[in-house]
Amino acid sequence: MFLKQEYSILYMDMKRKSIILTLVFYFFINCISLHSFAQHEIIFCGERIPVQDRFVADKLMAIIKKQINYGIVAQLRKKENEYMRTIEYYLAKTGLPADLKYLPIVESGLRNVVSAAGAAGFWQIMKTTAGDLNLLVNGEIDERNDLNKSTHAACKLLALYYLDIRKRFGLSSWVLTAAAYNNGIGNIRNAISQQKGKNYFEMNLNKETADYVYKIIALKELFEYPELYLADFGYNIFTTTKATKSKNVKASENLNIGGMTVKVDEDDGEHPVTLTAKTKGAKKINKAAEREKIIFVSARITGKYKRFKDGELISFNLLDDLQFHNRFQGKGTTIQGKGWIIDDRVLVDLGYDHNVIVLDLKNEKGIALKDLKNKELVIMKVVTPIR
Repeated sequence: MFLKQEYSILYMDMKRKSIILTLVFYFFINCISLHSFAQHEIIFCGERIPVQDRFVADKLMAIIKKQINYGIVAQLRKKENEYMRTIEYYLAKTGLPADLKYLPIVESGLRNVVSAAGAAGFWQIMKTTAGDLNLLVNGEIDERNDLNKSTHAACKLLALYYLDIRKRFGLSSWVLTAAAYNNGIGNIRNAISQQKGKNYFEMNLNKETADYVYKIIALKELFEYPELYLADFGYNIFTTTKATKSKNVKASENLNIGGMTVKVDEDDGEHPVTLTAKTKGAKKINKAAEREKIIFVSARITGKYKRFKDGELISFNLLDDLQFHNRFQGKGTTIQGKGWIIDDRVLVDLGYDHNVIVLDLKNEKGIALKDLKNKELVIMKVVTPIR
């Protein structure tokens, strides 16, 4: 009887331990998932994109893949290098967020084209709108095709749309501003009024506008953080053909996208002051930058890379401690990341998403091919979001 009772107690104790261990296991797994989501933030004009929402993440993944299937990313990259400095200049001059530079890529593929509806130029401006923005359009001259004048005009229009939405609805959102640029401010006003409490990613909009911001974000991610996505495609999308597909890389069915939920209010986005006749531009307040802590960690490349190919691992010996949230790598530790050749530079994915970026000593992203050698000094920029 005593042994039976003791066995029963022992059995119950083991069962409880098993339950506890199971709960701890699931808690640990969930913590890992939540931590990986917390690391991956996609930001557009200072607003967090809610890629933690499965619908948003799936749609963004599908659109990123579609951009690749079009096979035009390499060509767009060349055009971006040719025209983007001009566009960035006018965005900075008028105080608008730099991320808006991707709008004309989606609008026209950075070409002077005319749409079926009559919109023309890089920014696809309608004739009536051009008149309102003081762009000359007649039988001989069409200033919509002038990159400088049309970009300056588009910046004014975007600022006016942003301020209109903010004044009418109290929403500071460049995401909705971009949607208004695509679908017209009147249609977006109606959508906001009829679908109160919803942000762009929850709204019921026409398909073109519903996809529009996703396309912009997809291009931003591919152009600014290509090293995070190239392994998922299995080849370097910034080469002109798939002929350079690396044997070291296997394509993945899923892209690595996580994220944070966005709330569109006065604490998100970059807010210009009122645009008046006396105000040539819009002063921006970068709220997103105030919520980041940035430190720099030095390291040296280790190994030989004379015949480096896309997707190969690069090793780095840390000269300082590297810490991001609860991940810690001490001084003297060797860490590795996959490298990808873009514009004669190697961009490296160290597995920290957007948060740890490899720079050269000139503070430029990536490593020049000629500098990819043993003992070369590099810098790792560690960006920690502060909430």
